[in-house]
Amino acid sequence: MKKKDLLKRIGKTKELYFFLLPAIIYYITFKYVPIYGLQMAFRDFSPILGFWRSPWIGLENFKIFFGTGIWVIVVRNTLTISIVSLIIGFPAPIFLALMLHHTGNHKFKRTVQMVTYAPHFISTVVLVGMIYTLFSPSSGVVNVVLRRLGMSPVFFMGRPELFVPMYVGSGIWQSAGWSAVVYIAALSGVSPELHESAIIDGANKVQRILNVDIPSILPAIITMFLLTIGYLFSVGFDKAFLMQNPLNQSASEVISTLIYKRGLLGPNQSFAAAVGFMESTINLILLVSFNRIAKFVSGTGLW
Repeated sequence: MKKKDLLKRIGKTKELYFFLLPAIIYYITFKYVPIYGLQMAFRDFSPILGFWRSPWIGLENFKIFFGTGIWVIVVRNTLTISIVSLIIGFPAPIFLALMLHHTGNHKFKRTVQMVTYAPHFISTVVLVGMIYTLFSPSSGVVNVVLRRLGMSPVFFMGRPELFVPMYVGSGIWQSAGWSAVVYIAALSGVSPELHESAIIDGANKVQRILNVDIPSILPAIITMFLLTIGYLFSVGFDKAFLMQNPLNQSASEVISTLIYKRGLLGPNQSFAAAVGFMESTINLILLVSFNRIAKFVSGTGLW
């Protein structure tokens, strides 16, 4: 398309571009402009000297990170939480959506939908407060039940081996219902004629799910999977930090909490920028790689 034709076309639909303007400004301001600050990872940054006057140290911050044993701990903990969340948490909304889709009682279906996606609107601070309250060793409901059963109370938040199950379990409870909305919408587009044909052929409900529903919503599943893979090397800071205490720190110290402690509490902004840059780079590589694999295998991808 020639430049004049493009400008003419934009001029005819300029009102639509005005609608896009706030989103464009947002992404430029908060997504592209901060890329300028990535040079902090390669400098001994000082707020007084600024970006350009701070001395250039190359890969020294990366050498410091990989030269200490802390990187093994934070990478292990981050990947453990992310992989367990992916294996257990990713299929959960799919199962929920399939069950709701095949539920005949519409009133029950709407009630379950409301109950399951309502936790999404609970803030992380409130969620962690609920976890501490429910699993309190002295007055928590869980430990009260354990005492009634003749068992000793357990300090759940103080045991490193229980951190990942509690983190992942609470995450599934909070997000499964909301994430299921995407799959419920995709299932609503499945042609009823396919189910009718399967019933005529003698297929039961499980066979219809496996051979009709899942293949029909496979593009949506792949898209959501790729979006999840893009954050595989990242664990949200707020929840991990709020659930962290000196007793479970060996399992709860992840990359995001390390960046906070070294970058803001340290302060060592250059080191934190280097670790954050490494985290984002690995996530980008994983996203591009899995997108190519998905395109090759199924023909569906993000781009």
